[in-house]
Amino acid sequence: MTNSIHPSSVVSPNATLGDNITIGPFCVVGDQVTLGDGCVLKSHVVIDGDTTLGQDNILHPFASIGGVPQDLKYDGEPTKLMIGDRNTIREQVTIHPGTVGDNSLTQIGDDNLLMIGVHIAHDCMIGNQNVFANNATMAGHVHVGNHVVVGGLSAVHQFARIGDHAMIGGMSGVEGDVIPFGLVMGERARLAGINLVGMDRRGFEKADIKAAMKAFKHLFQGKEGTFKERLAEVNDNYKDHKVVSDIIDFVMAENSRSLCQAK
Repeated sequence: MTNSIHPSSVVSPNATLGDNITIGPFCVVGDQVTLGDGCVLKSHVVIDGDTTLGQDNILHPFASIGGVPQDLKYDGEPTKLMIGDRNTIREQVTIHPGTVGDNSLTQIGDDNLLMIGVHIAHDCMIGNQNVFANNATMAGHVHVGNHVVVGGLSAVHQFARIGDHAMIGGMSGVEGDVIPFGLVMGERARLAGINLVGMDRRGFEKADIKAAMKAFKHLFQGKEGTFKERLAEVNDNYKDHKVVSDIIDFVMAENSRSLCQAK
């Protein structure tokens, strides 16, 4: 099928366009941009840099994608931004490519919703089926898993990791790593427990939810032994349990940020 490009938009002849693409009024598409089949740019959308979008992404007015990273160390090196399929990118969202200080890549997966004013900084790695509410901000090098919900006006510190199925409450400042299935909130966010609502909505069995709660309480609220000793106990007790194993593996992985601890 043919593409529909409004005459007021500026699309580089060097850009690579798939089929059935709609580009509305006053958009700008740069030289190194690749747009997959079925992408829609509503109006006033700017896509620049070495940026690749997969299929059926929808970008709303004043989204700015692929602009120069906000990193004073960046000196014009060739870096990339890759976005998967079926993402909804709402008004005034900004997403920046990577830097040579990491892997020279910012990557976003499939089926994510980025609400108004969301910022995804350089070198972030974002998984699939996440929701970022209005004005949520991911600093550089943040890794977000799958099925994560980030509340509005929240900010995540650079290099932090957010595990699968985690929930960040609105207006939270997240400085540390958030375990899978964790619920954090607060100006300096602390673990408030397990994301029970999220797990239920995702169809987890009650036994899985109960096991996650027990493991959380023993690991983060236990009074006996050191954290390392409690971690070993939870690992022994739940080594064959997928949900708890995901939490343990996340905790045991090395990272420059410490874990968000319980209240």
